[in-house]
Amino acid sequence: MTAVARKRGSSDRWLREHERDPYVLRARKEGRIARSAYKLAEIDERDKLLHPGMVVVDLGAAPGGWSQHAMERVGERGRVVSLDLLPLELSGPEFIQADIEDEESVVSLHEHLRGDAVSLVMSDMAPNFTGMRAVDQPRSMALAELAREFALEVLEEHGKFLVKVFQGEGVDVFKRSLHEHFRRVLVRKPQASRGRSRELYLLAAERKSVTAATD
Repeated sequence: MTAVARKRGSSDRWLREHERDPYVLRARKEGRIARSAYKLAEIDERDKLLHPGMVVVDLGAAPGGWSQHAMERVGERGRVVSLDLLPLELSGPEFIQADIEDEESVVSLHEHLRGDAVSLVMSDMAPNFTGMRAVDQPRSMALAELAREFALEVLEEHGKFLVKVFQGEGVDVFKRSLHEHFRRVLVRKPQASRGRSRELYLLAAERKSVTAATD
C-alpha cells in the first residue's frame, strides 16, 4: 500500500468515526458550534470556572465552541474576548483575528481588554500537526507557554488559567512552572476528549499575587 493510499484510508476512517461520534451528534442537535464545547462544559461543571459578569479570554477560539459556552455562562454583564488566526463561526464574542505568536497581536489584545481584570484565560490551541511527534510536541508546548505568559500578564489575583497540552516531553516542566504562579494545578481529561488522543487540560487555579509569585 502506498503512503497516499494509507493517508486516504486513515482520513476515511476518521470521517466515519466523526460522523458516529456521540458528541458530534449531540452538538448538531443542541446547536453547538463544535463538540469541543462539551469538554469545556464538563470542566466548568466540575471546577466552577465560569460565572456571570466575568471577563474571559479565549485563545485559539475557532471555530467557537468554547466561546459559545463561555458567553452563555458570563451573560450580558460579562465579556468574552476571543483570538484566533481563523474566523469564528458565531457572532457575539469580541473577536480578534490574529496570531498569538505575533507580538503586535498580543499588544492589540491587551489594548482591546482596556485594562479590565481578567478572571479566566483559556487556551485550546494546537499546532497544525505533521504526524512527527519530535516536531509536533515542541510546537504544542510553545503555544502553551505563550498562553501561560499572556495569562500571567492579564489575570487578576485568584484568576484561573485553563490550557490544553499533549502528553509528552515538556509537560512536567510546564506544570512545575504553573505551580510557581498558582496555588493549585489540576489535570483534567474530559469524557468528550477522544480516548486515543494524548490531549490533557491543565487547570491552574488561584493566581498568586505578583509579590507572592516572585518570593
